[in-house]
Amino acid sequence: MSDIHWYPGHMTRAVREMKEDIKLIDIMIEIIDARIPVSSRNPDIDSMAQNKSRIIILNKSDLADEAATTAWMEKFTADGMIAVKTNAKNGSGLKVMKEAIAKASEAKIARDRKRGILNRPVRAMVAGIPNVGKSTFINAYAGRAVAKTGNKPGVTRGKQWIKLNKTVELLDTPGILWPRFDDRTTARHLAYIGSMKNEVINTRELACEFIKEIGQDYPDMLLKVYGFESEIKGEVNGIEAAFLNELALKRGMLLKGGEPDIDKAAALLLDDFKNGRLGKITLEKV
Repeated sequence: MSDIHWYPGHMTRAVREMKEDIKLIDIMIEIIDARIPVSSRNPDIDSMAQNKSRIIILNKSDLADEAATTAWMEKFTADGMIAVKTNAKNGSGLKVMKEAIAKASEAKIARDRKRGILNRPVRAMVAGIPNVGKSTFINAYAGRAVAKTGNKPGVTRGKQWIKLNKTVELLDTPGILWPRFDDRTTARHLAYIGSMKNEVINTRELACEFIKEIGQDYPDMLLKVYGFESEIKGEVNGIEAAFLNELALKRGMLLKGGEPDIDKAAALLLDDFKNGRLGKITLEKV
């Protein structure tokens, strides 16, 4: 796959501001995509949030392999974080989230009491890379529309304080990606979930990589989902391209002259993964 480099100017500014804002908070809440728990983490957050209580939310857990999610939660807990799995769209996991914030606040409240400070609201920063469902989570947790949402990266552009109740205030931040993708797997996985703008992606190449990768852990899944009777045998520049060729024909995606529209089939496949129509999939295991 071609190298992907994407780092809009507003993200450079967001990183700089985030370093300043971290001084104001008690808890760092990091939201990741449960399907790619490594690639959807911003490595800068670990260094920036040292000495802060940490909560990590494995969002979109309804789309992920349940056994893999359990293993990741155990791993993050062992690393000293409070791990919570959520589906922000239907509110699953939000009750557990309240308990997690209470647990993460214990040390801060104890410090306040020693200094004679009572009832100061706990301040938490919510951070995450684009398209992991950060704004959807904030709105669900707040019980009202306080953050802009969208199924594309770069919707949240500025920071905002959100008062949840008398005891908790959230600081929403723009989705932050790191400047370069030295690891091609990371770049690929982020492209699969829609964390990068379509303009920087070759959809056909990406779909072929996805077919190859998903075939390793979930063989036959695509064949069953799309109703192919047996393994694709044809060779159209490789088995992956042959699959897209067959998919385009099966779905009636044709160009003028009756040729299969491979790009349209590729876009369909990636969209089906992004929106959970292929089944429960986790691409990164502990």
